[in-house]
Amino acid sequence: MAKGWYIVHTYTGYENKIERTIRMKLEEGEIDSSVISDVKVPVEELIEIKDGKKRSRKNKFLPGYIMLEMDLPDIGWKAICSSIRSIQGVTGFVGTNPNQRPRPISNDEARNILMKSGDIKGEKAVRIKQAYVIGDQVKINEGPFASFSGSVEEIYPDKSKLRVMVQIFGRATPVEVDITQVEKLIS
Repeated sequence: MAKGWYIVHTYTGYENKIERTIRMKLEEGEIDSSVISDVKVPVEELIEIKDGKKRSRKNKFLPGYIMLEMDLPDIGWKAICSSIRSIQGVTGFVGTNPNQRPRPISNDEARNILMKSGDIKGEKAVRIKQAYVIGDQVKINEGPFASFSGSVEEIYPDKSKLRVMVQIFGRATPVEVDITQVEKLIS
């Protein structure tokens, strides 16, 4: 059987503990390391802008789930799956009953999740927790237009950018800035 990514359902808040337990079982030889090659708790970087300060933190974007990269053998898979299910906080493999062989997720699904969490080369998704609407008054804090103020004209959520209309030499000029470079002015 070829390697594949399997999703394990857990109690919410137990993801990191279960990941440590699986890694410990691999080190101690309770689970064969040739079967499980990787354990991941999918997290994304979340940037919060509050009071003009940026705070970065890791946020689980699939709470209650962990990912296992396994090469599940045709013979003996029940014992391996039972040892994973017996870990406190694990409820089972997604999409199967306890007496059924788990099914891996597709390669595309695994690649998308791993890219979002930054585990695969490519665009690492950084989510910004700050809501802007057209017409908001903002002050630019960084970049070549630092200290300029203006109003939001367009929002590009996929690129995490804003088009802000600022006054330069008495003329309204559109400037494209990153969301992290501005702060909302309270009116």
